Amino acid sequence: MTDEEEGPRHGPAKRRAKRRGRADGPSTIRDVAAKAGVSVATVSRTLAGNYPVSAETRQRVMAAVDSLHYVVNVHAKALSGRVAGPVALVLKDITGPSLAHVAAGVEEESGRRGRLSLVCSTKGDPKREDDLVQLMREQHAAAVILVGGTEPDDAYHRRMAGYAKALHSAGSRLVLCGRPPLPWNAPVTVVDYDNRGGAFQATAHLLTAGHRRVLFLGGSLGFSSSDERRLGHRDALRAHGIPYDAALDIAGDYTRRSGYLRTREALRAQVAFTAVFAGADAVAVGALAALREAGLQIPRDVSLVGFDDVPFAADLTPSLTTVRVPYEELGRTAARLALDRDDGPTSDDHVVLSTQLVIRDSVVRAKT
Repeated sequence: MTDEEEGPRHGPAKRRAKRRGRADGPSTIRDVAAKAGVSVATVSRTLAGNYPVSAETRQRVMAAVDSLHYVVNVHAKALSGRVAGPVALVLKDITGPSLAHVAAGVEEESGRRGRLSLVCSTKGDPKREDDLVQLMREQHAAAVILVGGTEPDDAYHRRMAGYAKALHSAGSRLVLCGRPPLPWNAPVTVVDYDNRGGAFQATAHLLTAGHRRVLFLGGSLGFSSSDERRLGHRDALRAHGIPYDAALDIAGDYTRRSGYLRTREALRAQVAFTAVFAGADAVAVGALAALREAGLQIPRDVSLVGFDDVPFAADLTPSLTTVRVPYEELGRTAARLALDRDDGPTSDDHVVLSTQLVIRDSVVRAKT
């Protein structure tokens, strides 16, 4: 008996479904089958598209689906391996402009491949990160992308290795985006960018312009990305024969307020400098406010360089010279490598994207 000939056998079921009126819950695949006059197997095959059915049968099934507002149980399909799992993006804060661009890149690449992307925020809580990774494992996510710098101590390494193994066992993949690689082999993909090289370019640009005392407003000590930028800054000083001065190296948060307070304190302490290298564009904005508050003009009195090249950098007055980080490409690459992976290690397991110095109007030659 063909699928099309099964209609009469479902008459009683069809009448029962009609009497129930679905007041007892959402429509099921059995309701769709009863309304279309076909078997449950035929509905399943029609929706999955993995078995040939006639055009007339497909039309009846889809009409029943629309009429009953039937929603496919995606979780059940994921368990059977017949649906592509989502790509989960886990980050500390979704409001930061740089991380928002990473999310845009992940969403673009995932969408291009027909994947749903999910964005989750940890607020910096490791326990919440643990819970989110476990939840994504249970939801059969195709990949879990952890974004943003971190403190890479032994406890962090052990936690990441645990994530990687747990996700791998569920057919998923851990991607560390903007984070350093693990010190031992683990089923993980790393997509990073050249913090050290970018910082070298920024400081070298100021030194080449004749500045010899550069106030460096770096990030917090022990934080992976900020430590790399600090190393790049010192590399440039060394390359140009400029002695390192601890009074010019002030660590802090990557926030506007921190940039303002650190610059104001340096001015009050009468630390001599002719240029500022801010470890993030938000820090540069705070430094700019403190310098203007002190009656200084940029770049006539003090030159200024940032890091990130977030959208507002070009709109500042003067427009900000900064290091461009390819945040959207970072997100696209993370999603692409996770979705294109195979079970074995490849040369693409660790990718470092380049950064670029963008020269605008906030730097002039030092006065002699």
